[in-house]
Amino acid sequence: MTATPPTLDPSTSALLVMDFQEGMLASLPGPADHEALLSRVAGAIADMRTHGATIAHVHVGFTEADWAAVPPTNKTFSLLSRQRLLHHTDPATNIHHRLAPEPGDITVRKTRYGALSTTDLDRRLRERGITTLVIAGITTSGVVLSTVTDAADRDYGLYVLSDGVMDPDPQVHQTLMGGIFPRMAHIIDTAELRSLLHENRPDRPSTGVPPAAALAGQDGDPTRPDNPPAS
Repeated sequence: MTATPPTLDPSTSALLVMDFQEGMLASLPGPADHEALLSRVAGAIADMRTHGATIAHVHVGFTEADWAAVPPTNKTFSLLSRQRLLHHTDPATNIHHRLAPEPGDITVRKTRYGALSTTDLDRRLRERGITTLVIAGITTSGVVLSTVTDAADRDYGLYVLSDGVMDPDPQVHQTLMGGIFPRMAHIIDTAELRSLLHENRPDRPSTGVPPAAALAGQDGDPTRPDNPPAS
């Protein structure tokens, strides 16, 4: 882990909670580990909310049109299309109830690995003045890898929660966490996140940037229809 990660400003930061869906959790080994993972991520959400940071929920799901639009050249997603997997109305695509979106959160539906490429998430984050992303998600080699790489190219400051991501392959997980992600992101755990947030208590001097919570309601109502995927 990074010994001295830089200060985290909640007013310009967002926690991305990615693919914590029933079907994705089922792909992971050890039900007891699922519960521990959910508890840690729920705690991170609560900590970020308390300090006024943005929470953005990302989930994968397909319409009939989405399936039809997948070209045969896409090895992974053409398989999902042929087998008609992860329809957006399938309960397996539901965000786990323990991490359910709340009013003021951002919620987007994606149709590829990354959180940014087939959604309007980047625009909505920029509209709130977000410059830093804290990453939690399933799987490390899927949505986390793709999103970290894409977000780094978009010049976001990045933190990956070492105990807020998981992968079916422990060896792949360790390779990414130990050798790949540190090149692009600060690796912290949920306890370190809490400490970084406490360093920005309300009694500290203001940065002059309005808290993300003050912008809640502009575009973050989780009851709004899912964003259509990019054509």
